Amino acid sequence: MSKPTSIKTTEAVRDRLRILAAERGTTITELLEELATGELTEAERAERAAEAAQELGVDYTAQVEDAGRSAWEKIRAHQSGTAA
Repeated sequence: MSKPTSIKTTEAVRDRLRILAAERGTTITELLEELATGELTEAERAERAAEAAQELGVDYTAQVEDAGRSAWEKIRAHQSGTAA
């Protein structure tokens, strides 16, 4: 097991994390671990996108990357209700 450490944040954020953790029946530490391991880094996202393109037989070019990014931006806009 890793050595415990501290993360500085505001009291409001700490309190919110405490509530979220309690609602999920877990601890703040476990909640943060879930977040940190559940989110991909930019490098991991790029690697997965390249792997997916390869599986589809598509050359992963800058144009393909831009088209994918644009598509996700449109999807997020629709999900948040900000799409034109």
